[in-house]
Amino acid sequence: MEENKFPTETVELPSKGVVYPSDHPLRSGKVEMKYMTAKEEDILTNQNYIKKGIVLDKLLESLTMGKFDIKELITGDKNALLISSRILGYGKDYTFSYDGTEYTVDLTKLENKPFDETKATHKGTFAFTLPATGTKVEFKLLNDKDNETIDQENESMKKFNKEASSEVTIRLKHQIVSIEGDNDKNNIRAFVEQMLAQDSRALRKHIKDISPDINLSTSVKINGVEESIDVPISLSFFWPDL
Repeated sequence: MEENKFPTETVELPSKGVVYPSDHPLRSGKVEMKYMTAKEEDILTNQNYIKKGIVLDKLLESLTMGKFDIKELITGDKNALLISSRILGYGKDYTFSYDGTEYTVDLTKLENKPFDETKATHKGTFAFTLPATGTKVEFKLLNDKDNETIDQENESMKKFNKEASSEVTIRLKHQIVSIEGDNDKNNIRAFVEQMLAQDSRALRKHIKDISPDINLSTSVKINGVEESIDVPISLSFFWPDL
């Protein structure tokens, strides 16, 4: 029996692929995705996947045509693929409720945030000079694998002190890859522990500002006044009939 040929679309990644290694399939900056079928609806209603919190990963694994690990996607690129998945599954119009009023947004009108790929190194990392101390740091953008490691480390820390949260420092320890050219992990961890608050805040803001992503902002009228809000991603995003 001849294999079914599903129609596909090419999705442009917000990162343009420059944050991935040169030999990585995502380096092209594009991902081919097929249209959603009943098979993907089975995935979306799989209670086991939902309980484990992996339902969206399983959905993307089924829809993307390239050979890569979904968990290697940085957050912004994954968001773009989820938006595309929704469009390919249930169409471009998404109706949501905000402040008691229903609004409909055309998801195809959402654009990628401006991103200057020339700022990335050949390794897919970025440089930043801390404003207070003048220290030059090199950092990477995090993917789901990194975030899982960070969450596990943070939970381990809480076992020693339930009231403590070390998420900021743990995240920076994993995100910074070198300090003044020194990539020793122990030295990076020691540096982060002593980093000035203003440097930490400046670095985190810079990372947020330059991180590629899809812009979820849309304009709505609230009490006759035009306001900008982010399109909410809830259960109804993939289950439009709920």
